[in-house]
Amino acid sequence: MNDPDDRPQYSVCQFFPDGTHEYIKRWITAREAVEIAQSYTMPNRPSVKLGITKRVIITDSGDCINWEWQHGVGVTFPKDIN
Repeated sequence: MNDPDDRPQYSVCQFFPDGTHEYIKRWITAREAVEIAQSYTMPNRPSVKLGITKRVIITDSGDCINWEWQHGVGVTFPKDIN
């Protein structure tokens, strides 16, 4: 049986200060989505340093948010349970 996370059903989207957004990549696997989202939220990334990237999310095929990062806050979802 196939692992549902191996299906290309996730998208990564970034949001900007003016309220606009863009999909960085769509219809990718969970692993790809996490790698891309982490890359786009690295503290040394120029768009993060300058505050151009305000929010990054990973959504699934049902348009549910599976992961969220906010500028100046960090990962806000899912909450750390430790």
